Amino acid sequence: MLRALEIRDMLIIDRLDLAFQPGLNVLTGETGAGKSILLDSLGFVLGWRGRADLVRQGADQGEVTAVFDLAPGHPARAVLAEAGMPEADELILRRINTSDGRKTAFVNDRRASGEVLRGLSDVLVELHGQQDDRGLLNPRGHRDMLDAFGALEVQRSGVRAAWRAMGAARAAVVATEEALEKVRAEEDFLRHAVKELDKLAPEPGEEAVLDTRRRAMQGAERIRGDIARAFELMGGEAGEAALGDALRWLEGVSDKAEGLLDEPIAALNRAMIELGDAQSGVERALDQMRFDTSELEAAEERLFAIRGLARKHAVAPDDLAAHADALRARLAALDAGDADLGRQRAELKAAEAAYDAAAEALGQARRQAAQALDRSVMAELAPLKMERAVFATDITPGEPGPDGRDAVQFTVATNPGAPSGPLNKIASGGELSRFLLALKVCLTGTDSGRTMIFDEIDRGVGGATADAVGRRLEQLAAGGQVLVVTHSPQVAARGAHHWRVAKDVKGGVTLSSVVPVAAAGRVDEIARMLAGDTITDAARAAARALLDG
Repeated sequence: MLRALEIRDMLIIDRLDLAFQPGLNVLTGETGAGKSILLDSLGFVLGWRGRADLVRQGADQGEVTAVFDLAPGHPARAVLAEAGMPEADELILRRINTSDGRKTAFVNDRRASGEVLRGLSDVLVELHGQQDDRGLLNPRGHRDMLDAFGALEVQRSGVRAAWRAMGAARAAVVATEEALEKVRAEEDFLRHAVKELDKLAPEPGEEAVLDTRRRAMQGAERIRGDIARAFELMGGEAGEAALGDALRWLEGVSDKAEGLLDEPIAALNRAMIELGDAQSGVERALDQMRFDTSELEAAEERLFAIRGLARKHAVAPDDLAAHADALRARLAALDAGDADLGRQRAELKAAEAAYDAAAEALGQARRQAAQALDRSVMAELAPLKMERAVFATDITPGEPGPDGRDAVQFTVATNPGAPSGPLNKIASGGELSRFLLALKVCLTGTDSGRTMIFDEIDRGVGGATADAVGRRLEQLAAGGQVLVVTHSPQVAARGAHHWRVAKDVKGGVTLSSVVPVAAAGRVDEIARMLAGDTITDAARAAARALLDG
């Protein structure tokens, strides 16, 4: 509910504080007094796109503040949560417009974008008028209104679930088809590559082992001859035999040398031992370096094959085994793909059938709800002196979507036999007002806490018809809040709260003011609306009769 509206330096308003109430709030005043400025200002703070020159002449900036009370579960709370703003029972919107056109908005004293304001506006306020393009005249919202009237949310949710399931099934089929198409395009390559890799059967780490063994054999081939010649020399005349002969000669005469040969003989014994160790070590080395040349050739051939495949597949040699597994998996997917695709296509067909059934059931429910809505609106048109008019909810096939495959539009024919068409194309101003009001009365139960604003919706009607309009506005306001800008005394008399908009010239400056109209003042204001500038006793009597009625 809109509780307060504060306007500072906007158009011809310097300062204005309004405290609105639940029920029917009426605003009256002479043409040009500034009633539309109130709506312009409210639209400004709600982020509506409107006129740019809002700042009062001579002021640096204009400012509008709107205060709303939010009931628990009000849709505005979800908008605030999505915008990352705290929720509260009181919602304060404030927007500033500088004289150079810059606009700044705040929601509960936190900076907010125009998008957030418009999101809140959609759930806070509903504007209706003869040039209404945000509410009932917009065909894009007619299907939602019909579904709300018919309480079809459960069936609509079922259609949405079926649409999502169908979309998921279709996406799975497309993904499998694309994957299979891609794999089939390279099937020959895959089979050849897997065969080649399986034949070689490389193992992780094998390339490094082969490389080390190859280098060892290549090195052994180069140095083994020198080692063998050294070994031969160790065992020849200059080797162990020569040292043995020298040792025997020295030992044969050592007892006659009076100890002079003891140390040399001991050294030769040590040399014999060291020489034996050297011969054993060299012999072991020769054994280890002994290899078959065919083994070197085989190692080199396998090493080069592994490295060649790694380059061919652009992977590291150690990753060839894993790469082969991946290629085998792609081949397995190709072999199993047809079966998977067949299963997925069957699932898609079932999902499409489920969506068709849910959409058809929703469409049938909509047609039944449309008949009920048409009867309800027609019943409301008779008291509004439009008993010859025809209202019809037109349901035609539309593009399938998450909300079904029905296109819904409200149409009217102002006289029997006349062609029907969209509301805003067929009805005149006064007729359109009454159509909108009748439709809104029938849809009242579908509202969710919005403040409804009617801008001169009673234009072009009077007498008993205007009285019927007023009574229906009063009915709409029961349990909620309705703001009406009106020139009709019959409508103004039905208001629970009354404000008068006036325009005065002070010091050469035109300013607009809004003042609450008390009980006695209401008689004079409604009399003025009946009689014009000169208020007569008869006009006052008629005003009292309206207020008492």
